[in-house]
Amino acid sequence: MSNPTSDNKETKSRAKGPSLRIETAGDIPEERLAKVAAKFAEVNEIEEYRLIIEQRDDLIGGFIVYFQGSRYDYSIKGQLSRIGSFMKQTRSFEAPVDGDFAKAAFTKEEFPSTKIKEDLEDALDRFPESHKISIDNIEIHTLSDEDLNKRIEDAFLFQEHRDEVGKVASISDGVASVTGLKNCMLNELIYFASGATGIAMNLEKTKVGVVLLTGEDTVVESMSCKRTMTTCSVPVGMGLLGRVVDALGHPIDGKGVIRYTEERPVESPAPTIIERAPVDTPLFTGITAIDALTPIGRGQRELIIGDRQTGKTSIALDAIINQKNEDVICVYVPIGQKMANIVATAGLLEKHGAMDYTVIVAASASESAAMQYIAPFAACAIAEKFMYDYHKDVLIVYDDLSKHAQAYRAISLLLRRPPGREAYPGDVFYLHSRLLERSARLSEELGGGSITALPIVETQGNDISAYIPTNVISITDGQIYLSPELFFSGQRPAVNVGLSVSRVGGAAQTKAVKKVAGPLRISLAQAREMASFSQFGSDLDENTQLQIKRGTVLNEVLKQERFSPLTMASEVVLLYCATTDKFNFLATEDIFEFYTELMSEIKLRHPNIFEELTDGKVLTDEIKNEIDTAYNEYKEAFLRDHEEYVEDY
Repeated sequence: MSNPTSDNKETKSRAKGPSLRIETAGDIPEERLAKVAAKFAEVNEIEEYRLIIEQRDDLIGGFIVYFQGSRYDYSIKGQLSRIGSFMKQTRSFEAPVDGDFAKAAFTKEEFPSTKIKEDLEDALDRFPESHKISIDNIEIHTLSDEDLNKRIEDAFLFQEHRDEVGKVASISDGVASVTGLKNCMLNELIYFASGATGIAMNLEKTKVGVVLLTGEDTVVESMSCKRTMTTCSVPVGMGLLGRVVDALGHPIDGKGVIRYTEERPVESPAPTIIERAPVDTPLFTGITAIDALTPIGRGQRELIIGDRQTGKTSIALDAIINQKNEDVICVYVPIGQKMANIVATAGLLEKHGAMDYTVIVAASASESAAMQYIAPFAACAIAEKFMYDYHKDVLIVYDDLSKHAQAYRAISLLLRRPPGREAYPGDVFYLHSRLLERSARLSEELGGGSITALPIVETQGNDISAYIPTNVISITDGQIYLSPELFFSGQRPAVNVGLSVSRVGGAAQTKAVKKVAGPLRISLAQAREMASFSQFGSDLDENTQLQIKRGTVLNEVLKQERFSPLTMASEVVLLYCATTDKFNFLATEDIFEFYTELMSEIKLRHPNIFEELTDGKVLTDEIKNEIDTAYNEYKEAFLRDHEEYVEDY
């Protein structure tokens, strides 16, 4: 006969204390579930609880236990889901290093069904969980009380699959306020029951502010969510080359799935000083004005700044196009742009053959502020994989960080963070510094790879003293300032020589470029100063006229069409001729025609000049004499065709 006192105690324990909720698949008798709950309480040392039973048809079999903010999944559906995630994380593709990584799928010959079966069996063998964790309904129904007790105890001993769960208290404008996630970490990825994902960005005493990345329309109040114990990660590897992806690494170009074997956290520490090497290798943009006056080195951060519609993106795209055959991988990050413009940019890079070594990480204007905020960090993680593991040189373009800061400001205001200058939060400087500090040139011990960053910032009305421009100027190693006045006067690219600077300077130039670019800046400055006197119309002495003419010639030489980058050798020859006054006899309108034809003539009749400059990277006296000879030959032919210049000689 049972002890009435003990029976009363058991009934009392089920009626008092915190709730212990069991979600079950199918029709399982309540007395069986009560035994499950009692065993769970015994294993976890729970003295009092209130048992709540709910039915869920989608669990396939087994049950899920909820107790004090934790979720214990013993369902078949849960274990199948974990097996699927494990296989995605550990899958491997035996593709050649120089193979076609960007291809969407294998053929049957490359990846037969037997290989799929082998991979499945291998993954199941390596799966760390025991099959005892998930309990089928048939077992609960048919096992004797003693066997069921032993079976449940075996399952409850495994606690690795325990999830910390919370509940959505409120949702507004893509920001969810969640209660219950007591141990949540900053920037941790949160999964919602609807399949939506978010990042925990505000950790408060009783709630967590979660910014939704995906599925913001599907999240409602009282919906459950769980911690993932990990930060936001993106797929990385050679499979991304030639693809357009969103901020989470999902393909949006319609070319099929992306094959990858690894994910990398979007946030990671920058290389330490010991891990870095000096910036001493040039990264040529193919734009004469930049390579000569504000040179960029591999591992440098060079800001491109100017008003809207002054050619900032064109310079960055020129730099990407010029990396063809230079063994440099490029990552382009359009932030807050129209999707039509992003598609046009991808088409342009495809047309010039640049997509073969480029990844586009797009966060268009139609994306949420959270996706625009995370995109540059995701792109940097993709670039870091190439730098750290493949020891490659990478060029990354952030287009642009003004819109990135605006997206972060929107998120911060929605999270009720206090606004500061221009309503930006106080940590907006840290936002961009921790992003740009990840660009570096690694030491030889770490493989010698590099990330070169070209952040773009848009100014309003030429005001480079605004908050975001001054922040990024102080973070970067120099800036290329594009002036609207120069742009609309026809000087394109509209590089303002006075305000543009490279803090790496000559260390990022070859000896040949450094030699011909030396007198360039001073000549332009003198010409600009003298031009202010010439407007008064007074007679000018011969030396002043020479300086003004030299400035005119140099400005014409520095003009360049979009998407037509020059080789280093071509730039050296062009600047050598310009700085030695070889174009001074020409009228302004004939300078472009003359030097274009001169370059074609040298390529055709004196190809050794370009070859020697490309191989040796030094402008020797012998090469100078060869250039002079080629120049004189072409000049004679030019004068025969242009009789108006003969009278001057």
